[in-house]
Amino acid sequence: MKDLVEYIAKSIVDNPDDVKVTEAPSEDGVVFKLEVASEDRGRVIGREGRTAKAIRTLLRIVAIKQNTHASLEIV
Repeated sequence: MKDLVEYIAKSIVDNPDDVKVTEAPSEDGVVFKLEVASEDRGRVIGREGRTAKAIRTLLRIVAIKQNTHASLEIV
């Protein structure tokens, strides 16, 4: 799942070398923290948060297939 978030983020941003995804366990499952360059933050979030919502939806689908719960935080 971490690879999926990293792949999507690197495809969207202008500075793919600055993309960093960390994984932290939580009570429900896993929390992924996505860090990008400050000038790319708007690209990852998208208009009205649509891009971020789409990434979270894809992440949720993969997590359901693996019988776990996953969430995404954009730092």
